[in-house]
Amino acid sequence: MSAPRLSVPLSGTTRLYGLMGYPLGHSLSPFMHTLAFHHHGLDSLYVPFPVPPTRLPEAVRGAVALGVQGFNVTIPHKEAILPLLDELAPEAELMGAVNTVCVVDGRTRGHNTDGQGFLQPLQALSLRVSELPALVLGAGGAARAVAVALLQAGCPALTLANRTYERGERLAVALQQRFPHAQVRAVPLTRAADSAAECRLIVNATAVGLASGQAELLPAACLRAEHIVYDLVYRPLYTALLQTARRHEATVIPGIEMLLGQGAVAFQLWTGLPFPMDLVRQKVYALLTSSQSAQSGQ
Repeated sequence: MSAPRLSVPLSGTTRLYGLMGYPLGHSLSPFMHTLAFHHHGLDSLYVPFPVPPTRLPEAVRGAVALGVQGFNVTIPHKEAILPLLDELAPEAELMGAVNTVCVVDGRTRGHNTDGQGFLQPLQALSLRVSELPALVLGAGGAARAVAVALLQAGCPALTLANRTYERGERLAVALQQRFPHAQVRAVPLTRAADSAAECRLIVNATAVGLASGQAELLPAACLRAEHIVYDLVYRPLYTALLQTARRHEATVIPGIEMLLGQGAVAFQLWTGLPFPMDLVRQKVYALLTSSQSAQSGQ
């Protein structure tokens, strides 16, 4: 189910924002930011820009030429866009990826708000990251952003579990060098269950969970009530991993919370205004809940 369309009045002074990625059919970012613009009465518009990988350089130049004020960046462009920008914020350089671009006086500055967005729901639960040994499933761009955010916040021990062990090991070595205060290691995904016993926070940073009939990430028996289980996948709202964790009385955090968090930081970078989190969260949860109910035939 797609997001409902919101009527947006346009004028000769409308400020344009958007999202570059490919494909973009199920993105909730236009819905979220349009709600936020409406809330503040801004003459602004947020639209999807489906950009195939081969067209990214000209799309960035075209956005600047057309006066786009800022845009988000998603798969598969988060890393490829780095050399196309005029400058990078420190967190974007550290994570090696950009998800938000600000355009000021014709110059582009890349930011990465994923880390802040990831941490926001943990902070809302008054959880001390310095007391949360963590297991991160995956070793791609999302896993790197999560790992960097956790280690910057003082995570004492971080385990990366990935299907391709060598990729996880490379990331673990790089993170250990950058954050010597923590214990960082990699294990094959087949050993993730053993690592879960030593961790309080479990994060799924893989794409598993996007479709029904998904492979099992973790055996149900390894989940306990003291775990905090965070799945970055937000469609469906409660993935199979989160549903299993709930049955074991673990604290669960759906991926939509990270999407909301990173969007809030991006909105403030662009406008200087606070993101209306309560309003947008209510509308987005209602949309995703109705979508999941429709798909399950309820």
